[in-house]
Amino acid sequence: MTRRSALAWIGLLVFSAGVVAEGVRKHSAVTPVPREEDWWVQRHESANARAKQGAVDLIFIGDSITHSWENAGKEVWKKYYTHRKAMNLGFSGDRTQHVLWRLDHGNIDGISPKAAVLMIGTNNSNKRDNTAEEIADGITAIVRQLRVKLPRTKVLILGIFPRGEKPSPQREKNARASKLASKIADGKMIHYMNIGVHFLTPDATLTKEIMPDYLHLTRKGYEMWAIAIEGKLRELLGEQP
Repeated sequence: MTRRSALAWIGLLVFSAGVVAEGVRKHSAVTPVPREEDWWVQRHESANARAKQGAVDLIFIGDSITHSWENAGKEVWKKYYTHRKAMNLGFSGDRTQHVLWRLDHGNIDGISPKAAVLMIGTNNSNKRDNTAEEIADGITAIVRQLRVKLPRTKVLILGIFPRGEKPSPQREKNARASKLASKIADGKMIHYMNIGVHFLTPDATLTKEIMPDYLHLTRKGYEMWAIAIEGKLRELLGEQP
């Protein structure tokens, strides 16, 4: 076994030990599983191929909201991130358990980005699928996995974006999950931002101008996202103000 392989195994053991030590019980949000849809498998393989090419300084990890940087957010991505050698690891419909599986099966192998932006968990919050605490466990597990596999990468956790036209129990669940997950931030290698307020009117309403289905962003919404994190991203990437 090479020194690099040995270190990788030690890192994975530390990761596992950390989960057990902090008393996180096993549940669906922290149990890595793949998905079987053809498009998902193809996207996973494409992501692995992109990682093998190297030259990645920034990664975005998430579900359909991140995936759609390639659709509604395409022009905004080009404006803010293409020149930063960014890679989109958003998969529509993904939950924390799917991200955990992807990250351990090639999506980030061989790269060492300066920063990773993580926004995940809303799909875990449907009905009784997972509690806020379980969603937070899933987010935390992903961050720990990133720290093990990408020790030089600074992680920016984003609070789960608000969904639904008006405040609701699901919004509250996601807000609580985000707050719980934010506790892992240390202000050094792990950072946290909650930018959801930027998408809401003063009375906490989501408008179709920002999210036409009250979940996925319009181009304007992606522009707001990019602007909201730009200062922090510059900091994490080591860019001049």
